[in-house]
Amino acid sequence: MQKPWKPETPYLTCDGIVEIYEDNKLLGITLITRKNPPYGVALPGGFVDVGESVEDALKREMKEEINLDVEIVKLLGVYSDPLRDKRFHTVSVVYVCKAYSKPIAGDDAKTVKIVEKNKLISEPLVFDHKKIIEDYLKQE
Repeated sequence: MQKPWKPETPYLTCDGIVEIYEDNKLLGITLITRKNPPYGVALPGGFVDVGESVEDALKREMKEEINLDVEIVKLLGVYSDPLRDKRFHTVSVVYVCKAYSKPIAGDDAKTVKIVEKNKLISEPLVFDHKKIIEDYLKQE
């Protein structure tokens, strides 16, 4: 008897480049220090649940991880390099978002900080988040 075919697909994730504004002035971009492996500095984000749109997942993850309600501004891109995450193959849908209050670490974030745009490249980022930040800075 032949076994039924089971597709193997990458894990779907979402990440947010969350621009923090105060009095209509951009303070910077939110970065977290990860509480779980792989450790390091990263954009906030997480996995999309079954039955959830990527946009809803992004809003949920931003609320859970940095305690912010975000406004999605635009899609930055889809990042699918099979080696982007050492644990397993992930595909991340990355959005640029706006928020109007200060982030607070929650869920998988050990700490959270706001980094000025001109200092983002010097941050030691995990996964392919440096490439994502470079793409973000190019489109400005």
